[in-house]
Amino acid sequence: MFSKTVEEYSDAPDSVIEDILRGGVDLHCHSGPSVMPRSLNHLQAILEAQEAGMHAVLFKDHYYSVTPVAKFLEETMPDLRINLLSGVALNNTVGGLNIYAVDHMLKLGGQIVWMPTFSAANHLRHGHRHVILPTKEQMLKPTGLSVVDDKGDLKEEVKPILDLIAEADAVLSAGHLHISEIWPLFDEAKKRGVKRLLVNHPTFVIDATLRDIKELVGMGAYIEHSFCMFINETYNKKFTGEQLKQLIEAAGVDHTILGSDLGQAKNPHPVAGFRAVIRLCLGLGYNETEIRKMIGQNACKLMGLQEPELRVVDAAK
Repeated sequence: MFSKTVEEYSDAPDSVIEDILRGGVDLHCHSGPSVMPRSLNHLQAILEAQEAGMHAVLFKDHYYSVTPVAKFLEETMPDLRINLLSGVALNNTVGGLNIYAVDHMLKLGGQIVWMPTFSAANHLRHGHRHVILPTKEQMLKPTGLSVVDDKGDLKEEVKPILDLIAEADAVLSAGHLHISEIWPLFDEAKKRGVKRLLVNHPTFVIDATLRDIKELVGMGAYIEHSFCMFINETYNKKFTGEQLKQLIEAAGVDHTILGSDLGQAKNPHPVAGFRAVIRLCLGLGYNETEIRKMIGQNACKLMGLQEPELRVVDAAK
């Protein structure tokens, strides 16, 4: 059970929560196997999301592309009723800013390229006093990566990667880059024809302000908030419901995506997290139509997925 507070949670019936959850899309599922401690594997994540009537799950691992696994599961699960998505994070384990890793992922059917996450120099600076992303065993010390040079200009090796993303009409995520790196990255991406832009957890590691979020949306980007940082009973709850409301207002409901960023050991499973954030959003005054956009429909638009047909319920009943 998730604890409730008057300010943050709704007393809506469970049936209303389940109805709103149907058609949901998780663009930030951290299931395993992984060198990081996980509470569930990819198959469990699929089955739980499918049972809840969700529309899609995007598998994200900081150390490898889950795309081959997703394709294998698509081929071997005859009763699959959910879309499986994945991509590649350009960290040290895939060669960093490696165009070959991007080409392979896209040709295999992946949909998203994350700029460096755990290998980002910005991420490592934030982790100076503690390990932000612990692994089950000690790994080689990462080499910090940036997409800009000492003058703040976009590095040349990033540009052909952007061309591949544009050609495939894939999604470009800013990863764990600092907000100051995102501006030249997105500027160049747009010039080269990239149409799908995503910023993950802008207030965690990225250091984006509310004004930055508004400007990013003005560039056409979607803003994804890791709701594991807003719900109760999770070891990394960092923000309040009122802060989430401010962030949603900065981007607007139509450009806000709520992804779980769950799957870590000791944390709730992603689907349980979705139920909690739906309650949170109802408690914050958002209606069913608005919540559906943030937990599913906006993600469908970003990823180029056809939206499922859903029955509308009255959350006031």
